[in-house]
Amino acid sequence: PEPRTGVAALSPRYQIGAVVALAVVAVAVCAHLGLVFLHVAPSNTLTKQHGAAVDEWVFPEFEQNWKLFAPNPLQQNVSVQVRAEVGTADGGIRTTGWYDLSAEDGRAIAGNPLPSHTRQNELRRAWDFFVATHDSEDRPVGLRGSLSETYLRRIALLRLDRNDAAGPGGVVERVQYRSRTTNVAPPSWSGEKVSGRPTVRELPWWSVAAETGGARTEAAGAAGREGGAA
Repeated sequence: PEPRTGVAALSPRYQIGAVVALAVVAVAVCAHLGLVFLHVAPSNTLTKQHGAAVDEWVFPEFEQNWKLFAPNPLQQNVSVQVRAEVGTADGGIRTTGWYDLSAEDGRAIAGNPLPSHTRQNELRRAWDFFVATHDSEDRPVGLRGSLSETYLRRIALLRLDRNDAAGPGGVVERVQYRSRTTNVAPPSWSGEKVSGRPTVRELPWWSVAAETGGARTEAAGAAGREGGAA
């Protein structure tokens, strides 16, 4: 007889394990596609009853939008930057320079035939999520606004750690974001005129004690800052 290949070549115990694993993956894929479909579908009975569950799964990583197409294609370049306030090993406080996270993602994508989905979309979607859930005074609107802030805090900590922003023995106490938005120049034949001056949006400082699990309290951090200033 011809030798068996693939799953058939496994022992019965491993065949059962492979079948169960494939079944779990198939169920997960079907559930994901179903939730995304409900997210983009018109309002219906299921979305009215289970809309909160659908939003919890979709936002922010899997949110769908149509900004690539008319009537509102994206016409701006947005650069997102972050800096940190670091508690040093000797008890002092220092502020780092600005890290251009968008530029870091751009360098990782440029020339890469198979760029990371995270590099392409994580920061961009997180910033879009924040802007959509905050008012002009950078105040969160509802629970999703608070969720977007938590998401950006965690991204900041991951990126700052990757850049070793805290340094030896340092702890990131607070982070601050800012964005730099520049209009994309229209084609020469359009006759359209747009401003080339960038618009800067600077957010307030956010404490990250809850995310880092550090021992310092906000009061201790404030005391350290006062001591450093003195």
